[in-house]
This record gives sequence, C-alpha cells and structure tokens, in this order.
Amino acid sequence: PDVPTSSRDTMPCRSAAPEVEIRKPAAASAPTTVGPVQPCDGCAVIRSGGFDDLLRQLEVHRIDMVLANAAPPRDAATPWVAHVIAEQPIALVGPPAQREPERSLETLLAEEPLVLPSVPSSIRTGFDAMVDRMGIRPTIAAEVDDMAMLRLVAREHAGLAVLPSIVVQDELDSGVLVEVAHLPGLTETFHAITLARRFPNPLVRELLGTRDPGRPSAG
Repeated sequence: PDVPTSSRDTMPCRSAAPEVEIRKPAAASAPTTVGPVQPCDGCAVIRSGGFDDLLRQLEVHRIDMVLANAAPPRDAATPWVAHVIAEQPIALVGPPAQREPERSLETLLAEEPLVLPSVPSSIRTGFDAMVDRMGIRPTIAAEVDDMAMLRLVAREHAGLAVLPSIVVQDELDSGVLVEVAHLPGLTETFHAITLARRFPNPLVRELLGTRDPGRPSAG
C-alpha cells in the first residue's frame, strides 16, 4: 500500500567505503529483523515510503533493496528477485474472556465480530480464501489498513483481531490480550527485494548472506 514517506535515519560511515540504501514500505505490519547485521566497512541508509514508489526507485538504481511484506510481480522487463527473510504466523487475538477451549475455530469465525486488515493486504487475501473454503461469512467489525492502528483497535476489544502475534507481543506478555486461536496456514511473509544487476552492491550480498542478490533461487 502507498503510504507517506517517513523521516530519514542515516548512520555515519567511512567516506571511502561502499554504501547500501534499503527502503521499506512505511506500513510494514511488524518489526522485522534482517540479520543479525554484522559490522562492515560501509553503512546502511534505511528509509520508508510507498511500495510502488520504492520499486520504481529500485528499478532506476536509486536504491539497492526494498524490504516489504509482499512480493512484486515479476516479468521479463523487470527481473525482481524477492528473497524471503522472515515469516510470522497469524492468529485470532482478543481479550482473555474470549479464550474458551470448547469453541472451535469455525465457531469463533462465524459468531464473533472480527477486526481485519484491509483488502489490499496479503493477510486479508489469505483470510478471505480460508473462510471461503470453510463456507463462513464472518461479521466484520472493522477493517484497518495499518498494523499500528489494528493493534490499538484490538486493545479496545472491538472484536477478535486477525494479525501476527508479534504486533501485540507486549499486550500478550502483560495478559491484556491472548491468542484465542491460530489460523492454520496463514502467515505474513517478509521479502528483501533486489534487482538483477551485472555489478550488484557487495554490501547487499553481505546483508543477505552468501547468496548472490542478482541471481534468483532455483525454482
């Protein structure tokens, strides 16, 4: 989803060393760890912005990598390489009173009001397909296009929220919210997106490990 660009955070680096610029969509759903990032003779400049805009900047080599929770469509004209760097399971999260072992997942989805990510998200796409297979028409209490806002709505107990548990980890640890049920087969996948280049930035290769970021994985 396209979102406003946030402020820039730049780390100092040696002037003679290479530099890698990484960007991520500002509405990423949860903190994402890449690495650990090891010290190197260079620096990473990390900015956030709209997904489509970041891909355009990557295409014209203004940036080196995009971190996103969606993979871009690939075609012969723009050979994107989407490296999977993390996956987060999706759960139904709500107040402790909602966790009743005798209630099945199907019952919860059919009877409880739900707080969902908005339609463009990959989580929503997977959720809609899951309830369609179950033959369930859920009651939607709210649709939210930002995970920070979805977290706030979940804390207000407006309904069972469909989201990665890591988004509300503090609330789960404190007991304000609980995982009412896991949603089997639903995950949010995070990608490091690069562009096939004849001379890729060596720091990108270092951040991603030993794999050549300009060469797609087999299959």
